[in-house]
Amino acid sequence: MVTKLPVTQLKASNFGLNSLISGNKEVCKFGYFSRISASQHKLRFKLVGAQGDKWKLNGIDTNAVQERINSWLSKTQHFLTEVTLPLVKTGHSGKPDPGNEVDTQDVEEIFLGEQNIPSSMPNGNLSLAAIVSIEQFSRMNGLTGQKMQKIFKALIPKPVYDDARNLVEYCCFRFLSRDASDLHPCLKEPAFQRLIFITMLAWENPYREKNDLHAHASRKASFQGKLVGEEAFSRIAPAISGVADRPTVHNLFKALAGDEQGISLRVWLTYIYELLKVHEGRRSYQTREYPQLSEERILCVGSSRKRPVLKWENNMAWPGKLTLTDKALYFEAVGFQGQKDAIRLDLTGHGLQVKKVKVGPFNSGLFDSGVAVSSGPGSQTWVLEFVDLGGELRRDVWHAFISEIITLHKFLSEYGPYDDDQSLFQVFGSHKGKEKATIGAVNGIARLQALQFMRKLLDDPIKLVQFSFLQNAPHGDVVFQTLAVNYWGGPLVAKVTDAGYQRAQGMSPSEEVFDIDGSAYLRKWMRSPSWDSSDSISFWKHSSIRQAVVLNKNLVVADETLVERATAICKQKYQAVEKTQATIDAAKLQGIPSNIDLIKELILPLTITARNFEKLRRWEEPHLTLSFLAFVYTIIFRNLLPYVFPMALIVLATGMLTLKGLKEQGRLGRSFGKVTIHDQPPSNTIQQIIAVKDAIRDVEHYLQNLNVTLLKLRTILLAGQPQV
Repeated sequence: MVTKLPVTQLKASNFGLNSLISGNKEVCKFGYFSRISASQHKLRFKLVGAQGDKWKLNGIDTNAVQERINSWLSKTQHFLTEVTLPLVKTGHSGKPDPGNEVDTQDVEEIFLGEQNIPSSMPNGNLSLAAIVSIEQFSRMNGLTGQKMQKIFKALIPKPVYDDARNLVEYCCFRFLSRDASDLHPCLKEPAFQRLIFITMLAWENPYREKNDLHAHASRKASFQGKLVGEEAFSRIAPAISGVADRPTVHNLFKALAGDEQGISLRVWLTYIYELLKVHEGRRSYQTREYPQLSEERILCVGSSRKRPVLKWENNMAWPGKLTLTDKALYFEAVGFQGQKDAIRLDLTGHGLQVKKVKVGPFNSGLFDSGVAVSSGPGSQTWVLEFVDLGGELRRDVWHAFISEIITLHKFLSEYGPYDDDQSLFQVFGSHKGKEKATIGAVNGIARLQALQFMRKLLDDPIKLVQFSFLQNAPHGDVVFQTLAVNYWGGPLVAKVTDAGYQRAQGMSPSEEVFDIDGSAYLRKWMRSPSWDSSDSISFWKHSSIRQAVVLNKNLVVADETLVERATAICKQKYQAVEKTQATIDAAKLQGIPSNIDLIKELILPLTITARNFEKLRRWEEPHLTLSFLAFVYTIIFRNLLPYVFPMALIVLATGMLTLKGLKEQGRLGRSFGKVTIHDQPPSNTIQQIIAVKDAIRDVEHYLQNLNVTLLKLRTILLAGQPQV
């Protein structure tokens, strides 16, 4: 057995959970107790009147006694605060210190309490992270690790029990299943954040490696420098309310990991800190600035001096404050006499469209930093420009925000029951389905905001919000179906086999679909045409569960939920599409035609300049030719030729600085300056030979024109007739 440390966890008892985690709906607090003997700190009180002392109680100054007691209480509180400082901190004590990620080994030693679970498992010895995770979550469930292990062993078959990863899942998921809030309240506690990170490490490596024997025996192994892989993050993170969702968790991992092979503890703590800060900011906006929007959730407010929002109308840009809620957009323009009344654009209707556009004066399309929101042809269209002096992704992020809200309401109308549908009373909890779907979109936007503050965004932020991502993803309609079953499904209040109910609803008992926990989703709610597709029929035909422990429809031990299964298929097909696109991109510069196209793209500015001069020479636009000649003659006769070259350099430098500034503001778009080579159609050997022949003919034509031009110049210089 491992040596006990001076700090241990609570033993199993009826009050173990209440002492280890004092949880309510808002906050969970961790705690621990010292094992120092009480006899070493015994206070020696002397009773009044003992051993012949004769004190007069009336002579005692009550104020002095009260001050002395308050002083003792203050010192005691200060001592307890210092003792529990490594583990218990306020939920918003500040951003995690990059130089001191986990307070060195203090937090780790607190986690490493006494161990009562056997390290030996049928498939190997438990790793240190697995022991810590199992022991901590067992105590948080009010049990010991050994007791939790026995319960799990009695629930499942032996092959499932032999995998230590399933035991880690059971201990963690059992605690998480007790909370149904939008954002798990224990996320405010730094100790819980680190415990989740350790759990992901335990899930990834549940068994001890041979080279870890010495470190495990000394109990001084550090979790510093460890990285969590994609599979472990995708399994544990979505189980925590508000941290991730199943359809986009893989993209979230890519954004957090960046160029690394996994997610470090520092990145994980920073992500949770930014996520909590976003939710706190929303509550402050709701109560302080917009008390009138009590029926809507305020998701994001865009207005600042460095990051203004402009609304283009009649070739005029009006700065103002843009507010996004879960139902609409609000814009308060700033006029000469202060802010005007807010105007509203409803995002819940049908036919809404949002797209990226270029904006500029007189419809010039000079700045590629705009978003257009319209409700259909002939309707009002909002054109908004998001100026960002610190980058170019702000427009793309807001485009993802607005697109997510529009797609959410499209999902509600296509996959959810009507608000006045009486069948909602036949399925328990189905009336909360709309609220659950809205919370899913709201949390997705919060995560995207947190990543924006961390500057860890993907090239396309839409990949990080589930409804907009699934709208165009392969197999996304089946994932939508599983989400609908998850949101609106529930136990049947009245039996569907009742004859009266069947006649009223016009349905048979076999027409529902069921979630992994037995929740029913009624047939009459399946209005989307995607339910009749071959992919949908095949998926639901093979949706039965295997040997697993179902804690709820979102938490299944040793198996996958329906949303996870559909997401896995969607991910595979999406990766196949990306691989195909990457293959096409890699083949763009192969072959002579592609290289010729590349040369044409590179010399395109020179080609455009030459074409414009050719138009001037041919007098295709006489007013432009006359203006050009007048300008040239003025320079010649005014003797301004020595200033032409310096002025040209000044104009060139000014243009370069202007383009750089617009690029930094994000007003030119990320595609500005990129060279795009279109894919060439497939060709055989004969076609390639013909293409080479055509290319040589074009080169010959260019050489002929060059020779003619040189011959003309020679004739002018020699003032004679050309002779060859």
